[in-house]
Amino acid sequence: MVFSSLTFIFAFLPILLSGYYIMQDIKSKNIFLFIAGIFFYAWGEPACVWLILFSIAVNYWLGLIMGRITSGKKLYLAAVIAFNLAILIFFKYSAFLAANINAILPLHLPIPKVPLPIGISFFTFKIISYLADIYRGTAAAEKNFIRFALYVSLFSQLMAGPIARYSAIAPQLLGREHSLALFKSGIERFITGLAKKIILANNLALVADSVFNIKSGAFGTWSAWIGIISYSMQIYLDFSGYSDMAIGLGQMFGFTVDENFNYPYISKSVGEFWRRWHISLGSFFRDYVYIPLGGSRCKNILKNYRNLFIVWFLTGLWHGASWTFICWGLYFGFFIAVERVFLSKLLAKSPALLQHLYLLLVTVLGWVFFRAGNFAESLLFFKRLAGMGPSRDITNPMLLLHDNGLLLIVSALACTPFLKGSAAQLSKHRLYPVFNSVVLLLLYAACIMYMSNSSYNPFIYFKF
Repeated sequence: MVFSSLTFIFAFLPILLSGYYIMQDIKSKNIFLFIAGIFFYAWGEPACVWLILFSIAVNYWLGLIMGRITSGKKLYLAAVIAFNLAILIFFKYSAFLAANINAILPLHLPIPKVPLPIGISFFTFKIISYLADIYRGTAAAEKNFIRFALYVSLFSQLMAGPIARYSAIAPQLLGREHSLALFKSGIERFITGLAKKIILANNLALVADSVFNIKSGAFGTWSAWIGIISYSMQIYLDFSGYSDMAIGLGQMFGFTVDENFNYPYISKSVGEFWRRWHISLGSFFRDYVYIPLGGSRCKNILKNYRNLFIVWFLTGLWHGASWTFICWGLYFGFFIAVERVFLSKLLAKSPALLQHLYLLLVTVLGWVFFRAGNFAESLLFFKRLAGMGPSRDITNPMLLLHDNGLLLIVSALACTPFLKGSAAQLSKHRLYPVFNSVVLLLLYAACIMYMSNSSYNPFIYFKF
Protein backbone atom coordinates (compact mmCIF):
# COMPACT_ATOMS: atom_id res chain seq x y z
CA MET A 1 0.00 0.00 0.00
CA VAL A 2 2.70 2.47 0.98
CA PHE A 3 4.90 1.73 -2.00
CA SER A 4 1.80 1.93 -4.21
CA SER A 5 0.91 5.33 -2.74
CA LEU A 6 4.34 6.77 -3.42
CA THR A 7 4.33 5.18 -6.86
CA PHE A 8 1.05 6.96 -7.52
CA ILE A 9 2.52 10.30 -6.46
CA PHE A 10 5.65 9.92 -8.57
CA ALA A 11 3.82 8.52 -11.58
CA PHE A 12 0.83 10.84 -11.65
CA LEU A 13 1.86 14.06 -9.88
CA PRO A 14 3.05 15.77 -13.10
CA ILE A 15 -0.22 14.74 -14.80
CA LEU A 16 -2.28 15.89 -11.81
CA LEU A 17 -0.54 19.25 -11.68
CA SER A 18 -0.88 19.75 -15.42
CA GLY A 19 -4.54 18.84 -15.40
CA TYR A 20 -5.25 20.93 -12.32
CA TYR A 21 -3.67 24.11 -13.67
CA ILE A 22 -5.40 23.69 -17.02
CA MET A 23 -8.71 24.09 -15.20
CA GLN A 24 -9.79 27.71 -15.18
CA ASP A 25 -12.41 27.87 -12.41
CA ILE A 26 -12.37 26.65 -8.81
CA LYS A 27 -15.34 24.33 -9.31
CA SER A 28 -13.55 22.38 -12.03
CA LYS A 29 -10.38 22.27 -9.93
CA ASN A 30 -12.32 20.85 -6.98
CA ILE A 31 -13.99 18.18 -9.10
CA PHE A 32 -10.61 17.25 -10.58
CA LEU A 33 -8.99 16.92 -7.14
CA PHE A 34 -11.92 14.90 -5.75
CA ILE A 35 -11.63 12.39 -8.61
CA ALA A 36 -7.85 12.30 -8.09
CA GLY A 37 -8.33 11.62 -4.36
CA ILE A 38 -10.67 8.70 -4.96
CA PHE A 39 -8.40 7.32 -7.67
CA PHE A 40 -5.46 7.68 -5.29
CA TYR A 41 -7.31 5.71 -2.60
CA ALA A 42 -8.43 3.05 -5.07
CA TRP A 43 -4.87 2.74 -6.37
CA GLY A 44 -3.65 1.35 -3.07
CA GLU A 45 -6.90 0.19 -1.39
CA PRO A 46 -9.29 -0.93 -4.18
CA ALA A 47 -11.30 -3.27 -1.93
CA CYS A 48 -12.28 -0.47 0.46
CA VAL A 49 -12.82 2.48 -1.85
CA TRP A 50 -16.57 1.94 -1.49
CA LEU A 51 -16.29 2.70 2.23
CA ILE A 52 -14.93 6.21 1.85
CA LEU A 53 -17.49 6.96 -0.89
CA PHE A 54 -20.25 5.66 1.39
CA SER A 55 -18.98 7.76 4.31
CA ILE A 56 -18.81 10.87 2.15
CA ALA A 57 -22.33 10.43 0.75
CA VAL A 58 -24.02 9.60 4.06
CA ASN A 59 -22.25 12.27 6.10
CA TYR A 60 -22.91 14.93 3.48
CA TRP A 61 -26.61 14.20 3.96
CA LEU A 62 -26.28 14.00 7.77
CA GLY A 63 -24.51 17.35 7.80
CA LEU A 64 -27.31 19.01 5.82
CA ILE A 65 -29.85 17.70 8.32
CA MET A 66 -27.70 18.91 11.23
CA GLY A 67 -27.67 22.37 9.70
CA ARG A 68 -31.47 22.48 9.40
CA ILE A 69 -32.82 21.04 12.64
CA THR A 70 -33.44 23.37 15.57
CA SER A 71 -34.46 20.95 18.33
CA GLY A 72 -32.94 17.72 19.52
CA LYS A 73 -29.57 18.65 18.01
CA LYS A 74 -27.56 17.14 20.86
CA LEU A 75 -29.29 13.78 20.49
CA TYR A 76 -28.86 13.94 16.73
CA LEU A 77 -25.16 14.76 17.11
CA ALA A 78 -24.72 11.78 19.44
CA ALA A 79 -26.45 9.54 16.88
CA VAL A 80 -24.35 10.65 13.89
CA ILE A 81 -21.12 10.39 15.88
CA ALA A 82 -22.16 6.92 17.05
CA PHE A 83 -22.83 5.95 13.42
CA ASN A 84 -19.36 7.00 12.31
CA LEU A 85 -17.67 5.43 15.33
CA ALA A 86 -19.58 2.20 14.69
CA ILE A 87 -18.01 1.99 11.24
CA LEU A 88 -14.57 2.69 12.70
CA ILE A 89 -15.07 0.14 15.49
CA PHE A 90 -16.26 -2.54 13.09
CA PHE A 91 -13.30 -2.26 10.76
CA LYS A 92 -10.59 -1.48 13.31
CA TYR A 93 -11.64 -3.00 16.63
CA SER A 94 -14.10 -5.86 16.01
CA ALA A 95 -11.43 -8.58 16.27
CA PHE A 96 -9.94 -6.93 19.38
CA LEU A 97 -13.36 -6.69 21.06
CA ALA A 98 -14.31 -10.28 20.20
CA ALA A 99 -11.02 -11.65 21.54
CA ASN A 100 -11.36 -9.75 24.81
CA ILE A 101 -15.01 -10.73 25.27
CA ASN A 102 -14.02 -14.37 24.76
CA ALA A 103 -11.28 -13.95 27.36
CA ILE A 104 -13.76 -12.61 29.93
CA LEU A 105 -16.93 -14.55 29.11
CA PRO A 106 -17.42 -18.15 27.88
CA LEU A 107 -19.10 -17.00 24.66
CA HIS A 108 -16.59 -18.28 22.09
CA LEU A 109 -17.38 -15.53 19.62
CA PRO A 110 -15.80 -15.98 16.19
CA ILE A 111 -12.87 -13.63 15.61
CA PRO A 112 -13.79 -11.61 12.51
CA LYS A 113 -11.14 -11.09 9.87
CA VAL A 114 -11.98 -7.58 8.72
CA PRO A 115 -9.49 -5.72 6.49
CA LEU A 116 -8.37 -2.40 7.97
CA PRO A 117 -9.02 0.38 5.45
CA ILE A 118 -6.01 2.66 5.20
CA GLY A 119 -6.51 6.04 6.84
CA ILE A 120 -9.96 5.22 8.28
CA SER A 121 -9.14 6.83 11.64
CA PHE A 122 -8.07 10.04 9.92
CA PHE A 123 -11.04 10.56 7.62
CA THR A 124 -13.49 9.44 10.33
CA PHE A 125 -12.14 12.07 12.74
CA LYS A 126 -12.30 14.72 10.01
CA ILE A 127 -15.97 13.89 9.47
CA ILE A 128 -16.74 13.90 13.21
CA SER A 129 -15.08 17.29 13.66
CA TYR A 130 -17.14 18.64 10.75
CA LEU A 131 -20.43 17.43 12.24
CA ALA A 132 -19.50 18.65 15.73
CA ASP A 133 -18.61 22.10 14.36
CA ILE A 134 -21.99 22.36 12.63
CA TYR A 135 -23.65 21.52 15.95
CA ARG A 136 -21.60 24.19 17.73
CA GLY A 137 -22.31 26.75 15.06
CA THR A 138 -18.62 27.29 14.28
CA ALA A 139 -19.11 25.92 10.75
CA ALA A 140 -22.02 25.91 8.34
CA ALA A 141 -23.26 22.73 6.73
CA GLU A 142 -21.66 22.40 3.30
CA LYS A 143 -24.40 22.38 0.66
CA ASN A 144 -22.03 21.66 -2.21
CA PHE A 145 -21.36 17.92 -2.39
CA ILE A 146 -18.05 18.23 -4.25
CA ARG A 147 -16.61 20.66 -1.72
CA PHE A 148 -17.49 18.38 1.18
CA ALA A 149 -16.24 15.31 -0.68
CA LEU A 150 -12.95 17.04 -1.47
CA TYR A 151 -12.50 18.00 2.20
CA VAL A 152 -12.76 14.33 3.20
CA SER A 153 -10.83 12.83 0.29
CA LEU A 154 -8.09 15.41 -0.38
CA PHE A 155 -5.40 12.94 -1.40
CA SER A 156 -2.48 14.71 0.25
CA GLN A 157 -4.10 14.23 3.69
CA LEU A 158 -6.16 11.12 3.05
CA MET A 159 -3.86 8.39 4.30
CA ALA A 160 -2.25 9.85 7.42
CA GLY A 161 -3.53 13.34 8.08
CA PRO A 162 -3.07 15.97 9.32
CA ILE A 163 -6.65 16.02 10.67
CA ALA A 164 -7.54 19.37 9.15
CA ARG A 165 -10.62 21.18 10.49
CA TYR A 166 -13.37 21.94 8.01
CA SER A 167 -13.48 25.56 9.20
CA ALA A 168 -9.83 25.92 8.13
CA ILE A 169 -10.30 24.27 4.74
CA ALA A 170 -13.75 25.64 3.79
CA PRO A 171 -12.55 29.09 2.61
CA GLN A 172 -9.91 27.40 0.45
CA LEU A 173 -12.57 25.22 -1.18
CA LEU A 174 -14.32 28.38 -2.33
CA GLY A 175 -11.14 30.01 -3.62
CA ARG A 176 -7.43 29.66 -2.97
CA GLU A 177 -4.18 31.35 -3.80
CA HIS A 178 -2.02 29.97 -6.59
CA SER A 179 1.40 31.54 -6.73
CA LEU A 180 4.87 30.61 -7.83
CA ALA A 181 6.18 31.26 -4.32
CA LEU A 182 3.63 28.88 -2.75
CA PHE A 183 4.27 26.26 -5.44
CA LYS A 184 8.04 26.50 -4.88
CA SER A 185 7.54 26.22 -1.12
CA GLY A 186 5.41 23.14 -1.70
CA ILE A 187 8.10 21.44 -3.77
CA GLU A 188 10.75 22.15 -1.14
CA ARG A 189 8.51 20.90 1.65
CA PHE A 190 7.57 17.76 -0.27
CA ILE A 191 11.17 16.82 -1.06
CA THR A 192 12.26 17.52 2.53
CA GLY A 193 9.52 15.25 3.86
CA LEU A 194 10.32 12.58 1.30
CA ALA A 195 13.99 12.61 2.29
CA LYS A 196 13.12 12.37 6.00
CA LYS A 197 10.96 9.35 5.19
CA ILE A 198 12.93 7.47 2.54
CA ILE A 199 16.55 8.23 3.46
CA LEU A 200 16.35 8.51 7.24
CA ALA A 201 13.22 6.79 8.60
CA ASN A 202 13.42 3.72 6.37
CA ASN A 203 17.06 3.10 7.26
CA LEU A 204 16.38 3.71 10.96
CA ALA A 205 13.63 1.11 10.66
CA LEU A 206 16.21 -1.45 9.55
CA VAL A 207 18.31 -0.71 12.65
CA ALA A 208 15.33 -0.86 15.02
CA ASP A 209 13.95 -4.03 13.41
CA SER A 210 17.32 -5.76 13.69
CA VAL A 211 16.86 -5.60 17.47
CA PHE A 212 13.08 -5.75 17.97
CA ASN A 213 12.68 -8.70 15.61
CA ILE A 214 14.83 -10.91 17.83
CA LYS A 215 11.85 -12.42 19.64
CA SER A 216 14.04 -14.75 21.67
CA GLY A 217 15.50 -11.77 23.50
CA ALA A 218 19.07 -12.76 22.63
CA PHE A 219 20.30 -9.17 22.48
CA GLY A 220 22.20 -7.07 24.97
CA THR A 221 21.67 -3.77 26.74
CA TRP A 222 23.58 -1.61 24.26
CA SER A 223 21.71 -3.15 21.34
CA ALA A 224 18.40 -2.55 23.11
CA TRP A 225 19.18 1.14 23.59
CA ILE A 226 20.36 1.49 19.99
CA GLY A 227 17.15 -0.19 18.85
CA ILE A 228 14.73 1.95 20.84
CA ILE A 229 16.57 5.21 20.11
CA SER A 230 16.50 4.33 16.41
CA TYR A 231 12.79 3.60 16.60
CA SER A 232 12.13 6.85 18.49
CA MET A 233 13.72 8.82 15.66
CA GLN A 234 12.16 6.59 13.00
CA ILE A 235 8.58 7.19 14.11
CA TYR A 236 9.10 10.95 14.29
CA LEU A 237 10.84 11.22 10.91
CA ASP A 238 8.33 8.80 9.36
CA PHE A 239 5.22 10.65 10.46
CA SER A 240 6.56 14.20 10.31
CA GLY A 241 7.98 13.33 6.89
CA TYR A 242 4.53 12.31 5.67
CA SER A 243 3.06 15.49 7.19
CA ASP A 244 5.69 17.53 5.33
CA MET A 245 4.78 15.77 2.08
CA ALA A 246 1.06 16.34 2.71
CA ILE A 247 1.59 20.02 3.46
CA GLY A 248 3.88 20.39 0.44
CA LEU A 249 1.45 18.66 -1.92
CA GLY A 250 -1.33 20.84 -0.58
CA GLN A 251 0.69 23.98 -1.29
CA MET A 252 1.28 22.86 -4.87
CA PHE A 253 -2.51 22.80 -5.31
CA GLY A 254 -3.06 26.05 -3.44
CA PHE A 255 -3.97 24.67 0.00
CA THR A 256 -2.37 25.79 3.25
CA VAL A 257 -2.56 23.44 6.24
CA ASP A 258 -1.48 23.99 9.82
CA GLU A 259 1.73 22.38 11.06
CA ASN A 260 1.41 18.91 12.59
CA PHE A 261 4.82 18.71 14.30
CA ASN A 262 7.03 21.27 15.99
CA TYR A 263 10.26 19.47 16.95
CA PRO A 264 8.77 17.57 19.92
CA TYR A 265 12.07 16.04 21.04
CA ILE A 266 13.42 19.44 22.10
CA SER A 267 10.67 19.65 24.75
CA LYS A 268 11.37 19.86 28.48
CA SER A 269 8.23 18.13 29.75
CA VAL A 270 5.78 15.48 28.61
CA GLY A 271 3.02 18.08 28.42
CA GLU A 272 5.11 20.22 26.09
CA PHE A 273 6.04 17.16 24.02
CA TRP A 274 2.38 16.46 23.30
CA ARG A 275 1.74 20.06 22.36
CA ARG A 276 4.40 19.60 19.68
CA TRP A 277 3.69 16.01 18.54
CA HIS A 278 0.80 15.18 16.16
CA ILE A 279 -0.73 18.56 16.89
CA SER A 280 -3.92 17.96 14.88
CA LEU A 281 -4.77 14.79 16.83
CA GLY A 282 -4.01 16.43 20.17
CA SER A 283 -6.23 19.41 19.34
CA PHE A 284 -9.01 17.05 18.20
CA PHE A 285 -9.09 15.21 21.53
CA ARG A 286 -8.80 18.50 23.42
CA ASP A 287 -11.65 20.23 21.61
CA TYR A 288 -14.03 17.32 21.05
CA VAL A 289 -13.43 15.10 24.09
CA TYR A 290 -11.50 16.78 26.91
CA ILE A 291 -13.25 20.17 26.96
CA PRO A 292 -16.78 18.74 26.49
CA LEU A 293 -16.10 16.44 29.47
CA GLY A 294 -15.27 19.51 31.53
CA GLY A 295 -11.52 19.63 30.96
CA SER A 296 -9.65 20.84 33.99
CA ARG A 297 -12.43 23.24 35.01
CA CYS A 298 -14.31 20.71 37.13
CA LYS A 299 -14.51 21.67 40.80
CA ASN A 300 -13.98 18.02 41.69
CA ILE A 301 -10.24 17.42 41.26
CA LEU A 302 -10.86 13.70 40.66
CA LYS A 303 -13.06 14.52 37.66
CA ASN A 304 -10.28 16.64 36.22
CA TYR A 305 -7.93 13.67 36.23
CA ARG A 306 -10.71 11.35 35.11
CA ASN A 307 -11.10 13.53 32.01
CA LEU A 308 -7.36 13.47 31.45
CA PHE A 309 -7.14 9.68 31.59
CA ILE A 310 -10.21 9.21 29.37
CA VAL A 311 -8.45 11.28 26.70
CA TRP A 312 -5.23 9.33 27.00
CA PHE A 313 -7.03 5.99 27.03
CA LEU A 314 -8.72 7.01 23.76
CA THR A 315 -5.44 8.37 22.37
CA GLY A 316 -3.81 4.99 22.91
CA LEU A 317 -6.81 3.10 21.54
CA TRP A 318 -6.93 5.35 18.47
CA HIS A 319 -3.43 4.24 17.54
CA GLY A 320 -4.26 0.55 17.51
CA ALA A 321 -6.50 -2.29 18.66
CA SER A 322 -4.11 -3.58 21.30
CA TRP A 323 -3.67 -3.30 25.06
CA THR A 324 -0.08 -2.22 24.50
CA PHE A 325 -1.31 0.88 22.67
CA ILE A 326 -3.78 1.59 25.47
CA CYS A 327 -0.98 1.16 28.01
CA TRP A 328 1.18 3.52 25.95
CA GLY A 329 -1.54 6.17 26.05
CA LEU A 330 -2.16 5.79 29.80
CA TYR A 331 1.61 5.85 30.39
CA PHE A 332 1.84 9.36 28.96
CA GLY A 333 -1.38 10.36 30.70
CA PHE A 334 0.20 9.32 34.00
CA PHE A 335 3.26 11.52 33.47
CA ILE A 336 1.15 14.49 32.42
CA ALA A 337 -0.95 14.02 35.58
CA VAL A 338 2.17 13.82 37.74
CA GLU A 339 3.54 16.96 36.10
CA ARG A 340 0.31 18.78 36.90
CA VAL A 341 0.35 17.65 40.53
CA PHE A 342 3.94 18.56 41.42
CA LEU A 343 6.60 17.54 38.91
CA SER A 344 6.33 20.59 36.64
CA LYS A 345 7.25 22.86 39.57
CA LEU A 346 10.30 20.74 40.35
CA LEU A 347 11.32 20.66 36.69
CA ALA A 348 11.02 24.44 36.43
CA LYS A 349 13.64 24.77 39.18
CA SER A 350 15.97 22.25 37.52
CA PRO A 351 18.62 22.94 34.86
CA ALA A 352 17.30 22.94 31.31
CA LEU A 353 19.52 19.98 30.41
CA LEU A 354 18.00 17.88 33.21
CA GLN A 355 14.48 18.77 32.07
CA HIS A 356 15.34 17.77 28.54
CA LEU A 357 16.93 14.47 29.59
CA TYR A 358 13.84 13.66 31.68
CA LEU A 359 11.60 14.20 28.65
CA LEU A 360 13.79 12.10 26.37
CA LEU A 361 14.00 9.22 28.84
CA VAL A 362 10.24 9.13 29.46
CA THR A 363 9.42 9.38 25.77
CA VAL A 364 11.95 6.82 24.54
CA LEU A 365 10.85 4.28 27.17
CA GLY A 366 7.22 4.89 26.23
CA TRP A 367 7.89 3.90 22.62
CA VAL A 368 8.69 0.36 23.82
CA PHE A 369 4.95 -0.26 24.36
CA PHE A 370 4.24 1.22 20.93
CA ARG A 371 6.77 -0.91 19.05
CA ALA A 372 6.64 -4.23 20.91
CA GLY A 373 4.02 -6.71 19.80
CA ASN A 374 2.67 -7.54 23.27
CA PHE A 375 3.32 -7.05 26.97
CA ALA A 376 5.68 -10.03 27.17
CA GLU A 377 7.91 -8.51 24.50
CA SER A 378 7.69 -5.11 26.20
CA LEU A 379 8.74 -6.54 29.55
CA LEU A 380 11.62 -8.44 27.95
CA PHE A 381 12.79 -5.27 26.21
CA PHE A 382 12.62 -3.27 29.46
CA LYS A 383 14.77 -5.93 31.12
CA ARG A 384 17.39 -5.58 28.42
CA LEU A 385 17.33 -1.79 28.72
CA ALA A 386 17.84 -2.15 32.46
CA GLY A 387 20.97 -4.26 31.96
CA MET A 388 19.42 -7.69 32.48
CA GLY A 389 21.24 -9.30 29.59
CA PRO A 390 20.69 -12.70 27.97
CA SER A 391 22.84 -15.77 28.52
CA ARG A 392 23.81 -15.46 24.85
CA ASP A 393 23.99 -12.17 22.95
CA ILE A 394 23.72 -12.67 19.20
CA THR A 395 23.92 -8.95 18.41
CA ASN A 396 26.97 -6.81 17.84
CA PRO A 397 26.20 -3.30 19.14
CA MET A 398 29.58 -1.92 18.07
CA LEU A 399 28.94 -3.10 14.52
CA LEU A 400 25.47 -1.50 14.65
CA LEU A 401 27.03 1.80 15.67
CA HIS A 402 29.87 1.49 13.16
CA ASP A 403 27.53 0.79 10.25
CA ASN A 404 24.87 3.32 11.25
CA GLY A 405 26.75 6.02 13.15
CA LEU A 406 26.35 8.69 10.48
CA LEU A 407 22.67 7.80 10.01
CA LEU A 408 22.03 8.18 13.74
CA ILE A 409 23.84 11.54 13.93
CA VAL A 410 22.07 13.04 10.91
CA SER A 411 18.72 11.71 12.12
CA ALA A 412 19.26 13.21 15.56
CA LEU A 413 20.01 16.60 13.96
CA ALA A 414 16.89 16.25 11.78
CA CYS A 415 14.82 15.85 14.96
CA THR A 416 15.91 19.34 16.06
CA PRO A 417 15.68 22.82 14.46
CA PHE A 418 19.44 22.71 13.78
CA LEU A 419 19.24 21.92 10.06
CA LYS A 420 16.40 24.36 9.48
CA GLY A 421 18.24 27.06 11.41
CA SER A 422 21.42 26.41 9.43
CA ALA A 423 19.48 26.75 6.18
CA ALA A 424 18.02 30.04 7.40
CA GLN A 425 21.51 31.36 8.06
CA LEU A 426 22.75 30.21 4.65
CA SER A 427 19.74 31.81 2.96
CA LYS A 428 21.33 35.21 3.59
CA HIS A 429 24.08 34.36 1.11
CA ARG A 430 23.48 35.42 -2.48
CA LEU A 431 24.34 31.96 -3.84
CA TYR A 432 21.86 30.21 -1.54
CA PRO A 433 19.10 29.77 -4.19
CA VAL A 434 21.51 27.81 -6.39
CA PHE A 435 22.86 25.81 -3.46
CA ASN A 436 19.33 25.05 -2.23
CA SER A 437 18.18 23.89 -5.65
CA VAL A 438 21.18 21.57 -6.04
CA VAL A 439 20.63 20.04 -2.59
CA LEU A 440 16.93 19.46 -3.28
CA LEU A 441 17.70 17.82 -6.63
CA LEU A 442 20.30 15.56 -5.00
CA LEU A 443 17.89 14.61 -2.21
CA TYR A 444 15.16 13.86 -4.72
CA ALA A 445 17.51 11.72 -6.82
CA ALA A 446 18.70 9.87 -3.71
CA CYS A 447 15.10 9.14 -2.73
CA ILE A 448 14.36 7.76 -6.19
CA MET A 449 17.39 5.48 -5.99
CA TYR A 450 16.47 4.27 -2.50
CA MET A 451 12.93 3.50 -3.61
CA SER A 452 14.14 1.72 -6.74
CA ASN A 453 16.55 -0.47 -4.82
CA SER A 454 14.33 -1.36 -1.87
CA SER A 455 10.74 -2.54 -1.39
CA TYR A 456 11.02 -1.92 2.36
CA ASN A 457 9.04 1.28 2.73
CA PRO A 458 6.73 1.24 5.77
CA PHE A 459 4.63 4.26 6.70
CA ILE A 460 3.96 3.61 10.38
CA TYR A 461 0.89 5.83 10.64
CA PHE A 462 -0.84 4.43 7.54
CA LYS A 463 -2.19 1.59 9.69
CA PHE A 464 -3.92 4.03 12.04
